[in-house]
This record gives sequence, structure tokens and C-alpha cells, in this order.
Amino acid sequence: MIPLSVFGPVDSLLAGSDHPPIVFVLVVLALANVVTRAVAHRSHVKQASEGGADAITQHPAHIATTLLLVLASFYLATVELHSGIVISVLVVGTFIADFFEIEARRVEVRNDRPLGRPSGAIAASVLMVLYAVYISLFFVVSPIWNAVI
Repeated sequence: MIPLSVFGPVDSLLAGSDHPPIVFVLVVLALANVVTRAVAHRSHVKQASEGGADAITQHPAHIATTLLLVLASFYLATVELHSGIVISVLVVGTFIADFFEIEARRVEVRNDRPLGRPSGAIAASVLMVLYAVYISLFFVVSPIWNAVI
């Protein structure tokens, strides 16, 4: 099957082989997103102690990694449909979890509760990272998988 060439030269760089390099970009972005989530949580704790619930805002680095992750996962859907759709669903789910987690942190501050960790977003990001690593390292188990299937 000929891969869909939506972006011309970008496709030749990022999707030129049977194992496109965009999956490694996704792994790096997913891990960077986990790191920025930890940095953002520390920032939320500091903002809550200094300015209350209204001072809690999204961290710019976390917004950037999430946006890049969404774009990269949608791009993968143009190159490899199945794995691109699966990772896109996981990334969008993580984005939605992040949105609700920031609101949960604001509610905790308003109710004078200690700030909890963003458990839902952490769980969603773990699934996202695991699947990104799986599709990036599938070439390792591919011969065995293809022999069975």
C-alpha cells in the first residue's frame, strides 16, 4: 500500500521507510510531556500557595508539548492509519484529562484542601507513553509477530 503523501517533503523525511521516524518523535514528545506535567504540578502548588485558586494557570511548556504531541499524533494518522488513530485517541484523552485536572486543582484550593496530584492525567499519559514506546519498538518483535499472524 502506498502511504498517503499529504505533506510532500516532510513525508519523505519522516515517513520514508517501513518504520517512520515520526514514532520516535512521538516517544520523545510523550516523555517530555510527562516531565512538563511534573514541572507544571510544582508550579501549581507554588501558585496556589501564593495567589489562591485564581492564580493557578497552565504551564506554557506543558501547553507546548501537548500541542506538539497532538499535531505529531495527527500526522502519524496520515502515515500509518491504525497506530496513528490509536495514539491520537490517547493523546486527546490526555489533553482532556489535563483540562479537567487543572479545574480539580482550583476546586481543591477553593475548598482549602491540600493539592493532590493529577491522577487522571498521569494515568492517561502512562498509557500514551506505553503505546508510543510500543509502536516505536515494534520492529523488534515484528518478525515473531508476523510469523504467528
